Amino acid sequence: MKVKTILVSQPAPKAENSPYSDLIEKQKVKIDFRPFIHVEGVQAKEVRAQKIDLKNYTAIILTSRNAVDHFFRIAEEMRFTVPDDMKYFCESEAVAYYLQKYVVYRKRKIYVGEKTFGDLAKIIKKYKDEKFLLPSSDKLKDIVPETLNDLGVKWDRGIFYRTVMSDLSDLTDVFYDVLVFFSPSGIDSLFKNFPNFQQNNTRIAAFGDSTIKAATDAGLKINIPAPTPETPSMTMALEKYITEVNKK
Repeated sequence: MKVKTILVSQPAPKAENSPYSDLIEKQKVKIDFRPFIHVEGVQAKEVRAQKIDLKNYTAIILTSRNAVDHFFRIAEEMRFTVPDDMKYFCESEAVAYYLQKYVVYRKRKIYVGEKTFGDLAKIIKKYKDEKFLLPSSDKLKDIVPETLNDLGVKWDRGIFYRTVMSDLSDLTDVFYDVLVFFSPSGIDSLFKNFPNFQQNNTRIAAFGDSTIKAATDAGLKINIPAPTPETPSMTMALEKYITEVNKK
């Protein structure tokens, strides 16, 4: 069956020249964006209840832009002035770049991993005298605490925000040829909103091993997996699939 409509379970990209725009123009398909999950910050009193006192830490581990936003939000709510000598360990350049929203980059001690948490761990290992705080969501990949424990560093996790399933009830009678997912939480949200969801002729695109596993465990057939050596991005995987099925 040909693909004419796609629903991406994420916010629409802010850049006008995104790969999705190219896909729409090239393949003549309709693409809608709708976050299946969203982030909500926890209150400062909830952070205090976790026995987190910001003045006890000399270094912050930041794995996402959400972590950056909510660390500084909590600091403000707690009336804590983040010291100039605070060290920031960022999982990627994108996170480090985003940090400039809150600090003067060139005047701060910022350490950047190449891409994965394992890359960042190699840097953290050199700073065993620091007391690390990991601001995180209520959902955290097992590899993060496991890696930090293996390093033997002093660290605490603070849940500063939560991943919440969005209300999708307005989509009850709306159907798409392809649904695109990027996290296990997106799959959870699909079935929370639509407990009786039947895949039928809907194609499922899933990015990442954990998302693919969650979809498969939920009984879904994965038609468009990514990344692969041939299609390292979701838009490339979508384009390859659409090109194949729409020419028939």
